[in-house]
Amino acid sequence: MRLIWNGHACFTLETAQGTLVTDPYGDGSVPGLSPVRLTADAVYCSHGHSDHNAAQLVTLTGKDLTVSVEELPTFHDDQKGALRGENVMRIFSAEGMRVAHLGDLGCPLTPEQKARLTGLDALLIPVGGYYTIDAAQAKSIVEELRPRVTVPMHYRGEGFGYDVISGVEDFLSLCGDCVYYPGNVLELTPDTPAQTAVLTCPRP
Repeated sequence: MRLIWNGHACFTLETAQGTLVTDPYGDGSVPGLSPVRLTADAVYCSHGHSDHNAAQLVTLTGKDLTVSVEELPTFHDDQKGALRGENVMRIFSAEGMRVAHLGDLGCPLTPEQKARLTGLDALLIPVGGYYTIDAAQAKSIVEELRPRVTVPMHYRGEGFGYDVISGVEDFLSLCGDCVYYPGNVLELTPDTPAQTAVLTCPRP
């Protein structure tokens, strides 16, 4: 399985059971990022904001996707959606592995959600704060869920991202198992060692 970070919260998952894209961002919706133009068998959006729901920018192949998808409804804030609405987390299962994308999670997980999110091979989690959980909250979730691989997303970097959210360094300073990748691709196999995978954001 290949996890490809397209920037912000947008990932491509290439599997033997099909290819999917999560949370494509609209043109100009995230400062400093290249426009998204992708092809996949399916596209999923965690919520309706323009930096996560530009499904029209993903060309669908028409092929069947046999990846198992489990949806877990949550909120984009800690006030039951009163500020920013709802958010959907998804668990994608393929090739005998489970990958969860938490979208713009902004609230604590329920015991039931934690139970469903245990035993993950990879966790794609927002860490930038302000619009989502922050670095400390993300680290707490990682410690509870204990995924094999953690991939931080939705943060500000040099030349990209929202000014009001934090950089990934705040989260990484809490982690002791960081692996830095020169590109934006993670080859995930059953033998991939436990780590916090820091992918490189593609730039224009």
